Amino acid sequence: MHKRALYKKLWDYLSADKSMIMLAGPRQSGKTTFAKEIVAKNYSDAIYLNWDQAEDKRRLIVDPLFFSKEPRTSLSSKPLVILDEIHKYRHWKNYLKGIYDQFSKEYQFLVTGSGRLEFSRKAGDSLAGRFLKFHLFPLTLAELSSQRREWKDFVKNPLQGFDDVPAKHTGEAFKSLWELSGFPEPLFSGRKTFWRTWTSTYGQQIVRDDLKTVADIRNLDTIEILFALLPARVGSPLSMNNLAGDLQVAFDTVKSWLLLFDLFYLSFRLSPWSEKITRSLRKEKKIYIFNYPLIEDEGHRFENLVAVDFLRAVETWNDYGFGKFNLHYVRNKNKQEADFLITENNRPFLLMETKISDETPSANLKIFQNTLNVPAIQLVKKDGVKKVFKNGKNDILVVTAHRWLSSLP
Repeated sequence: MHKRALYKKLWDYLSADKSMIMLAGPRQSGKTTFAKEIVAKNYSDAIYLNWDQAEDKRRLIVDPLFFSKEPRTSLSSKPLVILDEIHKYRHWKNYLKGIYDQFSKEYQFLVTGSGRLEFSRKAGDSLAGRFLKFHLFPLTLAELSSQRREWKDFVKNPLQGFDDVPAKHTGEAFKSLWELSGFPEPLFSGRKTFWRTWTSTYGQQIVRDDLKTVADIRNLDTIEILFALLPARVGSPLSMNNLAGDLQVAFDTVKSWLLLFDLFYLSFRLSPWSEKITRSLRKEKKIYIFNYPLIEDEGHRFENLVAVDFLRAVETWNDYGFGKFNLHYVRNKNKQEADFLITENNRPFLLMETKISDETPSANLKIFQNTLNVPAIQLVKKDGVKKVFKNGKNDILVVTAHRWLSSLP
């Protein structure tokens, strides 16, 4: 399996400053493998507990300080304690608070989870100041290419610096992601038939196993239907009223279910950017899914694949502390739209559009670039494209997506 050097570097960076690190991300994105086979190998002593395993669950309940009783092979370094899926434990926040306060100078803790760890920062004061977090997502082009640019070079000029990435290599990686997603198991199987088998159980497993740990869901069949409707909604502002009508449930029910999908990394949503945009949309979000081969429409699947790459980048930059980055889209009430806008500290940073084969910058991209005054890129699925266009005092790069995305820090 790919060594996920990007996340190993981030782990080293964060763990040097804090003895409790929380790792959150979609189920089956490789968190357990990363913890056990990459991080743990750098420790003389490593202790692993998985809350989903009955024996491990009993072990923690009987003796919450079980890890402190384990023999050590080295007294000169901290042991690593991996607590996998511990967020499913009803009292997990108080438990982590207790062991951190007592053992933070003696042990290093890695806490992984496929859901609510992302929201632990909203848990009040119980865990405040006791952890740093980072995210592990399905594999993206930048990670598969191992050709990421240095952050300082990227910030200086996002439109340059990607020419050293071999086009053949990035093109092959793009085709694999396009057909199989970035989830390691189906991706490295290399088989569409395996992806179909894997997909048939993936969403159902999360709905029936994970979502029930945080919500009283009485109609599992209907929530599964809702998730099945999402691939056809990718690429356009999402109307929860329409979804509620299709499912014949209340608006608030759909709203709460969509929040659960986001919470457990089945989907993510982008808000419209409204500042400086005349007649901008302010409420309707766009939705994307992590298992994007489910999307039949070529243009929408392409947009979704790019969205996952940008989300990984933005969250990684935030985890490193490079700034406060967010991913949005831009759309006004005249239905003019640009697919993505990255903001830094609530200021526009980079504007992006996706097209299947159009090598000329879209009119909307030009309009919003003139308004926001930022670099702009049009990513195309077509191979062999690299052109730079002037738009007033700004430049627009039109480029084959897999070439540019493979260098994304």
